[in-house]
Amino acid sequence: MKIKIISVGKIKEKYIQEGIKEFSKRLSRYCTLDIVEIDDEKVPESLSKKEMEIVKQKEGERILGKIPPNSFVIALSIDGKELSSEDLAFKIQDLMINGTNDITFIIGGSVGLSNEVLSKSNFKLSFSKMTFPHQLMRLILLEQIYRSWRIINGEPYHR
Repeated sequence: MKIKIISVGKIKEKYIQEGIKEFSKRLSRYCTLDIVEIDDEKVPESLSKKEMEIVKQKEGERILGKIPPNSFVIALSIDGKELSSEDLAFKIQDLMINGTNDITFIIGGSVGLSNEVLSKSNFKLSFSKMTFPHQLMRLILLEQIYRSWRIINGEPYHR
């Protein structure tokens, strides 16, 4: 299974970088992992709705250019479906059983994802109605993907 994470912005915080490195290493025994960082747009404190859409559009074009053909695309969106860890594992397992061998997760920037990216997605996933920094979300996503593989393989994990 190939897992690709397309994420807007660079990770600056050392502790998040270390966590990403650790979960990437752990995941290497279960899947091929590719993390792609997309440059984020510089965003001032206050944006008009139109300016926000322009930022989403520019970042969205860069994201769309990195999605592999035939990949099952899961966009992280506050309006997406909330799943338990077990449900995410079952979703991944079901995709594998049905012949999917390539999943792309997309994490937007500080203003979210463009409508084009959301419409390209096969599934919209929400981790919570809360808002998380997109840098931290990458670490949380990796941990949940790792947990999914542990569940799929019947290995112990913390509930």
